[in-house]
Amino acid sequence: CRGQISLCAEEEDVLSSILRDRSHIEDTLRLASEDNAGHYAAALQKLRKIYHSSIKPMEQAYKYNELRQHEISAYPGRTLGDSATDGEITSKPMVLFLGPWSVGKSSMINYLLGLQDTPYQLYTGAEPTTSEFTVIMHGDKIRSIEGIVMAADSSRSFSPLEKFGQNFLEKLVGIEMPHKLLERVTFVDTPGIIENRKQQERGYPFNDVCQWFIDRADLIFVVFDPTKLDVGLELEMLFRQLKGRESQIRIILNKADNLATQDLMRVYGALFWSLAPLINVTEPPRVYVSSFWPYDYAPDTSRELFKREEISLLEDLNQVIENRLENKIAFIRQHGIRVRIHALLVDRYVQTFKDKMSFFSDPELVFNEIVEEPDKFYIFKSILAKTNVSKFDLPNKDAYRDFFGINPISSFKQLSSQCSYMGGCLLEKIERAITTDLPGLLSSITSGKNPTLTSCEATGCGEKPKNRYRRN
Repeated sequence: CRGQISLCAEEEDVLSSILRDRSHIEDTLRLASEDNAGHYAAALQKLRKIYHSSIKPMEQAYKYNELRQHEISAYPGRTLGDSATDGEITSKPMVLFLGPWSVGKSSMINYLLGLQDTPYQLYTGAEPTTSEFTVIMHGDKIRSIEGIVMAADSSRSFSPLEKFGQNFLEKLVGIEMPHKLLERVTFVDTPGIIENRKQQERGYPFNDVCQWFIDRADLIFVVFDPTKLDVGLELEMLFRQLKGRESQIRIILNKADNLATQDLMRVYGALFWSLAPLINVTEPPRVYVSSFWPYDYAPDTSRELFKREEISLLEDLNQVIENRLENKIAFIRQHGIRVRIHALLVDRYVQTFKDKMSFFSDPELVFNEIVEEPDKFYIFKSILAKTNVSKFDLPNKDAYRDFFGINPISSFKQLSSQCSYMGGCLLEKIERAITTDLPGLLSSITSGKNPTLTSCEATGCGEKPKNRYRRN
């Protein structure tokens, strides 16, 4: 201020008078409370142990991670064939911000983290400003990380992004900073949708990248501006990608204090009218109406309503944070179920191939017949009949034609052979993880007990395998 101390004090008073009180953010998200870090770390350690000892060996033995690229119909939510990793297990809940350009996505992140008027705030403006996918996460110090570095770090959960190419990695940036909220959640800011721009001009597969983040998001904020409610082709594509994720979606009508109450009601109705054809569900996602930025609401607007809406949205965010451990356990269990189903199917293909082979048979012709007509040999029906498997969890049959095209049937052993004296049987271990270990861990979390590793779990004690699948 160069000596003008009194003038500086006046400017600070004016600034503080127009800034909104943020105390409800800390109260609703319980940022002042101490997180039980030891309890959380012990549970993660046990979850990682169950995954590495009981699920990952089956993944590797039957090349489960190679099924994804051939799978046509992926499961809702997490991507079907991606192998779980330590980065996936230890990653924090992800909150994804989507929507048209200049609707206030970056301003909302600045507001939630209290970054406004600091050197670290995300750049905002009336024009399209965010051209990168920006990942805001916790770190010991404030620093920026290039996308190529994020993708190369296997300890993070972003290494699969390498598949989208160098042009995309140049549009990916990470920001680390010490912040209480970022200790519990990660924010992802995305480029705004511009309907008059062709996707090819981006230089990378924008929709595919969005789908990757959508598949991994625990909460998805789709933000709208009252003046930008037109639905174009890119926005329609975005909502098609959100199918099956309705429970994670929150629609936000931002900058609501720019309108009079009567105009706001009309805009609210117009937003529902525009989105109705895109969200074909009985109960549409919740729409939150407020103004998510650090400055006070405009005068003569429904400030009490806006604040209640804001607190309600923060409670949604807090619920995701509170349930982060339970969600991870449920995800790893569901992943284990899919790995088990895949192994059972490969085992059935191998067994059928051996049964059909004779001394004079042509192996290639025999197996081509099995792969082309699996129903003729009851491949999938036998899995449903003999195991506790839902038909809705079965992968697409056509996926296995391509899967075996690059993975010869001769490279796989039957499940009855996947046993060792010290390590036990792969099938028994994954079944025990699905039916006993993971539900037990979940129960200990919900009951408030502190999960600890037993001596055998910590040291990897072996046991003599009991192979009930071996022929007598």
